[in-house]
Amino acid sequence: MPAHITLSRLSFSTPDGTQLFSSLDLAFARQRTGLVGRNGVGKSTLFKLITGTLIPQSGGVTIDGTIGLLRQSLRAEPAETIADLFGATAQLDLLARAAAGTATADELADADWTIEARLEEALERFSLAATADTPLETLSGGQRTRAMLAALAFADPDFLLLDEPTNNLDRDGRDAVIDLLANWRGGAIVVSHDRELLETMDAIVELTSLGATTYGGNYSLYRERKAVELAAAEHDLAGAERRASLVDKKAQQTRERQQKSNASGKRKRAKGDMPKILLNARKNSAENSTGENARLANRLREQAESNSQAAREKIEVLQHVTISLPPTHLPAGRKVLTIDAVSAGYDPDTPILKHFSLAITGPERIALVGPNGSGKTTLLRLISGSLEPLVGTASVHVSHALLDQQVSILDPQKTVRENFLALNPASSENACRSALARFRFKADAALKMTASLSGGETLRAGLACVLGDTPPQLLILDEPTNHLDLDSIEAVEAGLRFYDGALLVVSHDRPFLDTIGITREVRLG
Repeated sequence: MPAHITLSRLSFSTPDGTQLFSSLDLAFARQRTGLVGRNGVGKSTLFKLITGTLIPQSGGVTIDGTIGLLRQSLRAEPAETIADLFGATAQLDLLARAAAGTATADELADADWTIEARLEEALERFSLAATADTPLETLSGGQRTRAMLAALAFADPDFLLLDEPTNNLDRDGRDAVIDLLANWRGGAIVVSHDRELLETMDAIVELTSLGATTYGGNYSLYRERKAVELAAAEHDLAGAERRASLVDKKAQQTRERQQKSNASGKRKRAKGDMPKILLNARKNSAENSTGENARLANRLREQAESNSQAAREKIEVLQHVTISLPPTHLPAGRKVLTIDAVSAGYDPDTPILKHFSLAITGPERIALVGPNGSGKTTLLRLISGSLEPLVGTASVHVSHALLDQQVSILDPQKTVRENFLALNPASSENACRSALARFRFKADAALKMTASLSGGETLRAGLACVLGDTPPQLLILDEPTNHLDLDSIEAVEAGLRFYDGALLVVSHDRPFLDTIGITREVRLG
């Protein structure tokens, strides 16, 4: 029987009582499946239920085959090496003893003579300049991710489970992941917002508050189906609202007829030309009829409103977030940024940037690109003023804001609303709430403590607070799509397309850079 993963009537709630899954039935075949959905809907939780890290409250998970899991981050132990990560230490030690002539005949019978070559091939496949003895703690975050991917390919499991595998990777690293999935012939479940990566999928599973839906094909086909579904849902809502209006109209007509009838009965009683017993009978009948009509009207109205609400909820799930930004009024010829022959870094003897110059004029849109370690973050710190140049000068001539990957502009001990008002002190309460709502912080969501937000929510909050009532004329973004869900990425793209200031963006997300209209690339390293 082919390898498969099956979830049967799975239910799970968070410790605070929020229900993520209720009687969820879902099956993953030996194909590449992208798992998508808005932040907080339970994608990573589903991974933990599959791997057994979390136990479902009801239902079960059946796994037929082996699983290789890629975590979002790897914390290395002090003495842990590449060989340890690959699970190859014992075999490599055995080969070393064999070369030294100290291995026993029984040990040699179990030796894997191909392991060194396969390990080197896996490292080379992911452009990782390391050996089996390289300590993991000496690798950067992106290099560790590459090492984990290489270890997965080396193990050759039946299923890969990848949770945001391209986060924190440079262009070469992203290409390595995309290439791995494009050529993978086993099963794979991939949580990702990387549209390039999702284009290599055989199916897309979308998690929403309404459950899970499977779409055959890659990301482009999924988007086409979603557009059709949204149009159908909007049609259903229009029909439900028409029916609700019709129910109201008929109920009003019934009330008016009943009121006329009741008025006629009162006039007859006032004349006194009918027997009292007959008048009382008619009065009771009228009262019963009025009550029954009211109950029927209420039932019809409740059903119509329920249908309308269900249609509205479906549209909210399907509809994309939209963002509109106030203008910055940056003139086309205005000098924005000047960096002249700068050398910068943390050690004067080994600067990361050497003799670097850059000028931005008017609403240019510039992407900083280059491999991890080439100095992109150093340059952003230099521009923001948190790092002084060792040599040369760096000047920003307009209002500006930096949103780094840690979103350090926000105070974690304040609510989203409080952060917004602290960064935009001239804003009114209505303007604050309106700006936050554009980034899906509506009503009570704006009162959440920033420390309690997920990574994607934190970045959305940071964008909302930085862009505020009057956006800065220079906006500096460091890997802005790393922790956003697909809907939020598209919302940010929509907002930035209409942003009329200058943009300086560090990103390895090529579709994002193309969509926001980058006009120039500056390569480091």
